[in-house]
Amino acid sequence: MVELNRRTLIGGALAGVAGSALLPSGASAGDGFNWRDFIGSSDLIWKKMPATWFEGPYLGNGFLGSGIYAEPNANAIRFNVQHSQVQDHRPEFGALFGLARLPIGYFTLEPVGAITGVDWRLDLWNAELTGTITTAAGSLRLRAFIHTNRDLYAIDVQASEGERAFKWVFHPLKAISPRTDPKWNRPAPAGFTDNPPVQLTSSGDVQLAVQPLNAGGEHVTAWREVTRGTRRTLFTSVAWSHPQKTAVRRAIGNVRCGSIEGLAVDHRLWWHDFYRRSFLSIPDKRLQAFYWIQLYKFASAARKEAPAIATCGPWLENTPWPNTWWNLNVQLEYWLIHGSNHVDFDAVTYSVDRYRDVLVEQVPAEYRHDSAGIPRTTDTVLNNGAGIGNSGYGVGIPGKEVPTPEVGNLTWTLHNVWLTYRHTMDDRVLRNVLFPLLRRAINYYFHFLTKGSDGKWHLPFTFSPEYGVNAPDCNYDLALIRWGCQTLLESAKSLRVNDPLIPKWQDTLANLTPYPVDANGYMIGAGVPFAKSHRHYSHLLQIYPLYEVTWEDVSKRQLIETSLNHWISFEGALQGYTFTGAASISAQMLRGDKADFYLGELMRRYIKPNTMYQESGPVIETPLSAVQSMYDMLCQSWGGVIRVFPAVPWPEISLDNFRTQGAFLLSASRQKGATRWIKLRSEAGAPCVVRTDIKDPVVRDHRGRPKRFSVLPNGDLRIELRRGEEAVIHRNGDRPDLKVGPVIGAPAPSWGLPG
Repeated sequence: MVELNRRTLIGGALAGVAGSALLPSGASAGDGFNWRDFIGSSDLIWKKMPATWFEGPYLGNGFLGSGIYAEPNANAIRFNVQHSQVQDHRPEFGALFGLARLPIGYFTLEPVGAITGVDWRLDLWNAELTGTITTAAGSLRLRAFIHTNRDLYAIDVQASEGERAFKWVFHPLKAISPRTDPKWNRPAPAGFTDNPPVQLTSSGDVQLAVQPLNAGGEHVTAWREVTRGTRRTLFTSVAWSHPQKTAVRRAIGNVRCGSIEGLAVDHRLWWHDFYRRSFLSIPDKRLQAFYWIQLYKFASAARKEAPAIATCGPWLENTPWPNTWWNLNVQLEYWLIHGSNHVDFDAVTYSVDRYRDVLVEQVPAEYRHDSAGIPRTTDTVLNNGAGIGNSGYGVGIPGKEVPTPEVGNLTWTLHNVWLTYRHTMDDRVLRNVLFPLLRRAINYYFHFLTKGSDGKWHLPFTFSPEYGVNAPDCNYDLALIRWGCQTLLESAKSLRVNDPLIPKWQDTLANLTPYPVDANGYMIGAGVPFAKSHRHYSHLLQIYPLYEVTWEDVSKRQLIETSLNHWISFEGALQGYTFTGAASISAQMLRGDKADFYLGELMRRYIKPNTMYQESGPVIETPLSAVQSMYDMLCQSWGGVIRVFPAVPWPEISLDNFRTQGAFLLSASRQKGATRWIKLRSEAGAPCVVRTDIKDPVVRDHRGRPKRFSVLPNGDLRIELRRGEEAVIHRNGDRPDLKVGPVIGAPAPSWGLPG
């Protein structure tokens, strides 16, 4: 009961942050303009049939998901039905086979006549797909959405006279890890067998596809069609249970629902509120549309209580990566929740808190008394099972080759939790989640650090994610150890905890070996130079996102620049998130044009027509991380300083309700290449230091009265701002209008397949 109460507290803490994010008047961000038209300007458009998941529309609610595109080699359109909680339950075969996410199936809409054209719009404001399908026999008017609060997919079709006999057909998929597909060349472990075949049945007017599993439990797809005149509405749902078999009843209950019009009301209101929690407009309308589509995508893929986003999100496609990756993917997927003022979506904090006992079990038994770790790959409850190598990737042990000693992933994951704490200043997150788990994560390192003849602490060989070579004193781990010890010391001070490990953390910080460096910048580790193309910036975490080595230290600038240029110079293995990382590092270097160039490279080379992203299989972290790169250009708040528009190439910017570290809500306007005004609201009363290009600034409260501030020697403004207070900064003698709204820019082609 104590554990349940503690977890309830954490959930309540994050939910409370969401409720407190509104402006004092209760208004949402950016009131005063037509939100529907503004968001609608970013809608995706299809004037020709999408052929793949990377081209088509997608719908979701963090659990249920659907990608929509042409059925290969058929006169039909596929509507996928997948669910983020549906997985296998055989840990003895590892995360990627025995605990993998399982395909469910899809519907095909099969018209009477040959399909001759489509005209579709993904209506972001209402989170609905609308439009028409034209055939040789007539037309089909389409409306589809996945309800934001229910496991319910509604597809409404109004048929012309010649198309009234169109058909819906459900196609169950084999319930087996997609990694078994021969195209991936990753053989299953010995003894791994298929799950039983699906059982097709019915209950009254509800059709059922019941999928039993070898390990017990089941998942069930239910569907029901309702006809009213020329309109036919398909309702479908997925339910799962393990180890019990209780999913049939819930699936049937889900599809016995009201009319599509009634269901749409609260669905739409939820989405309208979601968008209005923050606001951003820039003149680059292609990039602006991309930004709002990523917010739509994220809210379609994530909920706090949903599993941490897997590589495909809730849209499971054929992939060698049918689970959740923790050595970069999860971290990048969730960074955008902070600046966009959507901390209530933080499944990372929720998951590591809820499944902390599983994290203890992921390290070898002899270390579980004081340590914890997170493997490279896990299922929905953070378990890797018995996976080694092809069947999963365990935490490993420093100094041992097998399993791969990739040991820093929990510490990096907890950096996301720390970001949530810093953006909310909620001590419950710090005390109940971050501090105890980070203590265990750093303790795991302490079992292996040894003092060398130089008097420094050294680490046996470990693995820098994805580089492929083990290295002692690996920069990935040294950066995380430094950040972890510093954060534990600061946390203990903030929480007034006299922890017996404080001397150990202090000694480690003082005596940890320096980062291995050569003429080309940061190495992978001691004796292992960075010498080949490598998409991952694991050897540069100390620069970004940890900000342990920063551009503000003039003595480090040459090292940062050399390291970035050397890393990005090897073309062969670079991928999309290489360029989001390079953009964010460039933003730290105050080079907005260069950051914009790297984002442009991402768009030109990697982003698909519907803004999805592909490597060997579909992955979604890279487009989402591009949002954080934009945020790093617009505002940086690391190190206790709020830097407003530090690296922007755009002369006009409108920003509202952007959440910063210190739990401030920032609104700002850039006009004609200079910051016109800044407004800050403090939610926690944390120290407020602002860096801005506003000349001869004055600070006023929300009523226009002068507010006390001081100018620091470097020009930063220190403002006295208590909890709940607001401050407005502008040039002396100016009287700016503090309203925000869309800025003008040249029209850009829509995302999707507009022509």
